Amino acid sequence: MPKPIRMGGRTWVAAWAVLCVAGLAATAGLRSAPAPDPQPARPVSAECREFIASVKTQLDEAEQEGGDGILAFSRGRVSTVDCADELRNLFRGER
Repeated sequence: MPKPIRMGGRTWVAAWAVLCVAGLAATAGLRSAPAPDPQPARPVSAECREFIASVKTQLDEAEQEGGDGILAFSRGRVSTVDCADELRNLFRGER
């Protein structure tokens, strides 16, 4: 069975330095690359616009009444249109 090749301390330090320099160069290259184009805005359906408007109305009414800060929303009907993204934007403050 052959004996493993022993590497000295200088060899390990040199290998580590080469890997660090390669990582720094790759990071610099990625940071200088242009950002991808943003996704175009997806049109909001009329049903979602109506639902978002009713949610805004209910929020404004609750704010005026000075309630305890807990609101519950229910659509009342099953819809095939998903308005989750628009609701997230509304509650994140992107009105």
